[in-house]
Amino acid sequence: MKNYTSINDIDNINSWIEEAKEIKAEPLKNIELGKNKTLGLLFFNSSLRTRLSTQKAALNLGMNPIVMNVSGDTWGIEFGDGTVMDGNTAEHIKEAAAVISQYCDIIAVRAFPSLTDKQKDESEHVLKSFVQFASVPIVSMESATGHPLQGLTDAITIAENSTKKRPKVVLSWAPHVKALPHAVGNSFVQAMQKMDVEFVIANPEGYDLNPEITKDTPIYHNQSAAFKDADFVYAKNWSSYNNYGQILNVDADWMITKDKLANAKFMHCLPVRRNLVVEDAVLDSDASLVIEQANNRTFAAQLVLKKILENN
Repeated sequence: MKNYTSINDIDNINSWIEEAKEIKAEPLKNIELGKNKTLGLLFFNSSLRTRLSTQKAALNLGMNPIVMNVSGDTWGIEFGDGTVMDGNTAEHIKEAAAVISQYCDIIAVRAFPSLTDKQKDESEHVLKSFVQFASVPIVSMESATGHPLQGLTDAITIAENSTKKRPKVVLSWAPHVKALPHAVGNSFVQAMQKMDVEFVIANPEGYDLNPEITKDTPIYHNQSAAFKDADFVYAKNWSSYNNYGQILNVDADWMITKDKLANAKFMHCLPVRRNLVVEDAVLDSDASLVIEQANNRTFAAQLVLKKILENN
């Protein structure tokens, strides 16, 4: 594997999960693998778990991580081809990616969508430009349409906590105060489609995700019906896909409550807004897996970096 930019880069999710468990049991076993190697972490957007967990994963492999906040620490980067650069951007991606490749052995990139231009967001112009113009492997730490490190993390967490051979997993939309991307939801859908689970999605009318990603996954517009006999409920807000980036519904009735959850385990990628997305009674209960999920971010990232180092 040269790059990790999508859940679809995973060839066998079950074997990946088992390898991640082995890494979790002995995090420093491969500390010599990344010796004298440098990981560049480029953040076009804010981060907490992704930043810290990916740095820790690199350190566990003996790598030297370098972190840069691209939006504030460097020249504005131009991604357009043939652009007359007489505006706010001072450096083109062609030079930037080539230069960073000389300093780093792997480049990890985090960049959010605009949520205003669907075609541009779905082109993944930031991530794909790094893949095109860098001469070293690229890892997505979240892009306009996907968050493959989070999706892998979620698969690991479900596998660790499942007491059934084929658990029922529900991805449920939840209310939020602002328009959010589809990336986490998209990658979770793709991860669940690779696993042996009964998987359904629950969201209000007008909030169906990209049908090219959901494919034949059942979609419920009745949250209660979707939650019936659920073993895991993953809550996440996303803006409208058809009415791209818009908030059509802020219905508080879609908040996750302990009564709705019943016997299911609760999952969320964090950060989460208490008593808006999910009530305190859920987050503060034994049903919540959110802290364990956050911990597994390290081992998902470490697995990806390990595979790239071994391949290169």
